Amino acid sequence: MIPERLLNALILAGLLAVPLWALAADEPFTITLATRVVILALAAVGLNIALGIGGLVSLGHAAFFGIGGYAMGILAHHAQTYTALDLGLFTVSGTKSMPVIWLVATLASMLAALLIGLLSLRTSGVYFIMITLAFGQMFYYFAIGWAEYGGEDGLSIYLRNSFPGLNTLVPIHFFGLCFAVLCLALFLHARLAASPFGLALNAARQVPGRAEAVGLDPKRLKLLAFVVSGAITGLAGALFADLNRFVSPTMFSWHFSGEIMVLVILGGTARVMGPVAGAALYVALEHWLGGLTDYWIIFLGAILLLIVLFARGGIVGMLSGRRQAGD
Repeated sequence: MIPERLLNALILAGLLAVPLWALAADEPFTITLATRVVILALAAVGLNIALGIGGLVSLGHAAFFGIGGYAMGILAHHAQTYTALDLGLFTVSGTKSMPVIWLVATLASMLAALLIGLLSLRTSGVYFIMITLAFGQMFYYFAIGWAEYGGEDGLSIYLRNSFPGLNTLVPIHFFGLCFAVLCLALFLHARLAASPFGLALNAARQVPGRAEAVGLDPKRLKLLAFVVSGAITGLAGALFADLNRFVSPTMFSWHFSGEIMVLVILGGTARVMGPVAGAALYVALEHWLGGLTDYWIIFLGAILLLIVLFARGGIVGMLSGRRQAGD
């Protein structure tokens, strides 16, 4: 078995090595695939904070992913069409600056997560799952009817947004930017899990009655985790939209919420590198088996079933041989 810290370092090094090899071999498409892995892993890191530490099984995280994507799409659309965004009381100009777009996407996702969390956390169990799913579907159908920004056809962005000092149209530059954001999110996840807040949240997940008896407020702890989770997933949505230079209502789809959850379970719930391992396996299967058959998802389902039955710590837990509470 491999010590988990060493395994985490190997996973991160492997993710970095693939695009560097592709750069040397002049394989830009492989760099794009690696970037897709990084962005999906970032979205899963967000969910892992809510699910892995807080025990919040959310089927509506695509709502935050889509909000982040549409924040990018709307701001970039108004910048490329040289029109102002009318917000009623005032108007703002569009922008092609990634830092500004990331800030807007993160704040919008945080606000949505706060409002959704305040309502959803009044329930628990299957009711919480269904309410988050319902919110996700509300955003999905709203986006379909939003004709101003493409409706069901989505919205195309002609050029990737800019970041100071980088040419984001160069695949390895954009990968490096996304990789740096993922590393920051992984660091935040690790620090949160080991912090007093993370320990209190874990206690509220396992024994909420005892946590409340010692003066902790489980709902407040879970709400904060849900907001942080939504913010990270929203940032991933903005990056995903930039990668494809396209946003559409499918970013809000409950199918995508399910995909993010699959990534977390494949890699290992509550494991810091679980989302990265799960995203890498998912994209690899999608690329290699998807080219052979339209039914590649069957093989993914079989792997997921085996992991749930025999390796509840996911890929990371299986390779490290170390179980955690809740595995």
